[in-house]
Amino acid sequence: MQPSADSLHLGNYLGALTNWVKMQDEFNAYYMIVDLHAITVPQDPKQLRDNTRRTAAQYLAAGIDPEKSALFVQSHVPAHAQLAWVMNCITGFGEASRMTQFKDKSQKAGTDSASVGLFTYPILQAADILLYQPKKVPVGEDQRQHLELTRDLAMRFNTRFGQTFTVPEAHILKETAKIFDLQNPTAKMSKSNEAKGTINIMDDSAKTAKKIKSAVTDLDGDISFDPENKPGVSNLLGIYSAVSGNSIEKLVSELSGKGYGDLKTSVSDAVLSVIEPIRQRAEELLADEAELDRLLGLGADRASAQAEQTLAAVYEKIGFLPRK
Repeated sequence: MQPSADSLHLGNYLGALTNWVKMQDEFNAYYMIVDLHAITVPQDPKQLRDNTRRTAAQYLAAGIDPEKSALFVQSHVPAHAQLAWVMNCITGFGEASRMTQFKDKSQKAGTDSASVGLFTYPILQAADILLYQPKKVPVGEDQRQHLELTRDLAMRFNTRFGQTFTVPEAHILKETAKIFDLQNPTAKMSKSNEAKGTINIMDDSAKTAKKIKSAVTDLDGDISFDPENKPGVSNLLGIYSAVSGNSIEKLVSELSGKGYGDLKTSVSDAVLSVIEPIRQRAEELLADEAELDRLLGLGADRASAQAEQTLAAVYEKIGFLPRK
């Protein structure tokens, strides 16, 4: 995730972090805060530094274990930028132009305002992956195109220069509840949305409860799951189900005969029971920056050991003169 805000939101937690925590028991996992990707758009330097630590603290508080996984900051491992340059040089301009996320972002802001970094960030993303020679990469469906580019570049390099990269497969994350904006329940919850529609991990309890109790519903008063006709109520039920572990059908049955106020209170209580301990633990970690930075340094050392090995093999294959 990019350190582009001072808090992760509930969608980040339920859609990614919960899966990552489970996967570290099964795989040799690398989890990264992608600050190089963050600067493809303007950032305030102090805020970027603060947000990087805050993101790391939330990873740890949510259950990422530095004893099991390598948790690190992207810019702490120079091999990411170094391999990205090599991959830039074997990527076609037309190939990069077809990446849908760049098209979407550049159309919104205008091509003239889009940086070259934004254009090439899928290639940096390919380097992020290939450095660690993974067999599998956990992605959602929206990232499948980027992984296909990564696979194409790995196979192209291997064909031109000899076997170097493992060609990774997609590990499509188990479908989780889609978490939508509280004020616009037809749009996914996002850091870029209006703040009052986003449940932030680092918000205090009163603020989170107020946002949930102000969530958009409708006028008929019926608690039922119907995303097309009742998107607001359905979103609240989806959130409630995801954080409580109960099926939507069971929750609808339990709430039968009750009103939207009861639904919102139940959702608020369930959400806070999950995120409040994470927020408290993250604040403890942030209170000791030296220890947090030490943990990130250990993760960077672990990541660098693998990344530098891969980069050395790449440099040898393409004919760079080794430094003596």
